[in-house]
Amino acid sequence: MSVTVVIPTLGRPSLAALLTALAPGVAEHDLELLVIDDRPGSPPPLDVPATVLPGPSRGPAAARNVGWQAAKHDWVAFLDDDVLPDADWADRLVDDLAEAGERVGGVQGRLRVPLPPDRRPTDWERVTAGLAEGAWITADMAYRRVALEACGGFDERLPRAFREDAELAFRVRDQGWSLTRGRRRVTHPVRPESPWVSLRTQRGNADDALLRRLYGPCWRELLQIPSGRRSRHVAVTLAGAAALALAATGRRGPATLAGLVWAAGTAEFAAARIAPGPRDPREVATMLTTSALIPPAATWHWLRGWWRWRAL
Repeated sequence: MSVTVVIPTLGRPSLAALLTALAPGVAEHDLELLVIDDRPGSPPPLDVPATVLPGPSRGPAAARNVGWQAAKHDWVAFLDDDVLPDADWADRLVDDLAEAGERVGGVQGRLRVPLPPDRRPTDWERVTAGLAEGAWITADMAYRRVALEACGGFDERLPRAFREDAELAFRVRDQGWSLTRGRRRVTHPVRPESPWVSLRTQRGNADDALLRRLYGPCWRELLQIPSGRRSRHVAVTLAGAAALALAATGRRGPATLAGLVWAAGTAEFAAARIAPGPRDPREVATMLTTSALIPPAATWHWLRGWWRWRAL
């Protein structure tokens, strides 16, 4: 079985552990290993047999395109640089692909996210754990090279690690290929993040606006993406803006009503995020603050994306 393994990276410390875990299986099965270094400057030397290619510094979609286009083999397995494969990952990868039927265009690995055993997970830990149930995520996803060629690979208009894998999976299936799940496994640890990570990730709403332009109102169903809270975020944001505008014009009654709608919406959002978590003072404070900031941030990024892609 001829397989190329493509790993885009920004130089996370986890890359070294990933490559060390891969090294025995790469040697045993003669896998081609391509590391796409998406940082500016010269790529660093590695301690394992791998080819390092410079990335275009335009996000993971563009980096993965560099990888599969340079691949020598019929199958291309994508791994994120923050996963840790099981010891038998390469053996199971080869078995997964050998068992794929002729019209199977891609085979997804199984992903586990370890959570703290002694407390409830934080909001960020729960978001990361959701990856374990994700459909066709490129944390561990192998595609036939011909399937990638037929659909043109990843859409580089999606610059973040957000939706670009689901969008590719839709186009591969739209070409008549099927996608399946294999038996190989990787672990995806929860990487440390700042308390503001949930606010920063709202930039992905601009990518959602592109997908809405491309695929219409049913884009979530087509791409197998769970429903979100955008409509509620927009309503809360409008209520807050109305409260400020009405107060500025001296209309206290309507301003108070709008303010109460904003407060109720924000409180409901914060409660939904606090309830399943550890509920310690730091987490509660973070949830209260970000729950007030996320709705306007999400709305702003959606509108920004909608305007950018208005001509589609």
